[in-house]
Amino acid sequence: MEYLAVKHLHMSCAALSIGLFLLRGVWMLNDAPQLAQRWVKIAPHLVDTVLLASALTMVVWSGQYPFVQPWLGAKVVALVLYIMLGAVALKPGRPKQVRAIAFGAALLAVAYIVAVALTRRVFIVG
Repeated sequence: MEYLAVKHLHMSCAALSIGLFLLRGVWMLNDAPQLAQRWVKIAPHLVDTVLLASALTMVVWSGQYPFVQPWLGAKVVALVLYIMLGAVALKPGRPKQVRAIAFGAALLAVAYIVAVALTRRVFIVG
């Protein structure tokens, strides 16, 4: 029962994290002043901390470790890519075109992460 609760917490945090990233990305593309609000800078860190803690809890409880389970390893690699691309997309000072491309690529990375999570397959096509 506890594992299922942690899994639901993880999925909820993942959805919230993706939603916040989408919102911040749209605001970035539109030069919206909301991007400078304090809660916009704090909330993603709180959500992502709970997301990571729930992921680590599930890994330990299930005994399914990344790189032992290929699909989990693929998620970790894609997560690192998503974080790097997201940082480029949301960090001010870079040209808007570079940030927009990084934003789109980050969305593709997170779509891959979700697809792998749902299918437990490294290659989601074929």
